[in-house]
Amino acid sequence: MLWHKKSTNGMNGGGGPRNEAGEKAVVRLRDVVKSFSVGGDELTVLHDISLDINQGEFVSIVGPSGNGKSTLLNMITGIDRPSAGEVFVTGEPVHAMSENHLARWRGEKLGIIFQFFQMLPSLSLLQNVVLPMELAGKYGRSERHERARELLEIVGLAGQAGKLPGMVSGGQQQRAAIARALANDPPLLVADEPTGNLDAQTAQTIFNLFMQLVQERGKTLVMVTHDQELAARIPRKIEIVNGRIQSDSSSVLLRQAEYAYFAGQALPSGLVKGRKNGTLAGWQRAGRMMQAAS
Repeated sequence: MLWHKKSTNGMNGGGGPRNEAGEKAVVRLRDVVKSFSVGGDELTVLHDISLDINQGEFVSIVGPSGNGKSTLLNMITGIDRPSAGEVFVTGEPVHAMSENHLARWRGEKLGIIFQFFQMLPSLSLLQNVVLPMELAGKYGRSERHERARELLEIVGLAGQAGKLPGMVSGGQQQRAAIARALANDPPLLVADEPTGNLDAQTAQTIFNLFMQLVQERGKTLVMVTHDQELAARIPRKIEIVNGRIQSDSSSVLLRQAEYAYFAGQALPSGLVKGRKNGTLAGWQRAGRMMQAAS
């Protein structure tokens, strides 16, 4: 099998930032500020953003339009750089990397899923999925095609591999885009309004696929969305308002789990499996399970 469950590709055991509980932080932002010059004035769109996103988390970023969600995503992906502060992703200092280093890193460690699919119209779905592997120089030629076919099968498009993007539906194009994002087995997937152009049923299919990637494949997934119904079903929700973190749904539950840990209390029945060897990190995972179950 070319597809490995619970892949942690790019997350080396010793390096990279960790949170206070010792968990690997796939994404770590510290005091991030982003400003633009507009008509001679300085417009600040992100104000002192600090957050950790750990391996295996599924996080939604929500908030009104024009309040900094996509800019935050651009900080994480290295598409744009902060005016101040630090951005570490998969252990790499994204804020300090050269453009060449960023391009190599992005191709190997990051899968990006766009609202408008961004499939190359003259290439088949199979060729679109093969392309990132070719650009990154990963795998041999035959293995690239075998892997691409396997990924298309995972997203339910095995029978559409030879078709051009214009020959399939929007939902099928988005599933092919997810397969493409997975081509180099990145530890982190970032999605910007991935269901924004899809009907409700197709959006649900995409959401279920994301959940599978997180729960069964160990991926970390960060998704910007305006769909409040979908966001409410994601274990962690970060709300951005006026360029600041207005709320983070994990915070209260994590504090509850930490309190229970230090007080020697038991977690609610049925959620004890979230605890791992009695460690604080395990109790915090149980707190996230409480959020997912609520």
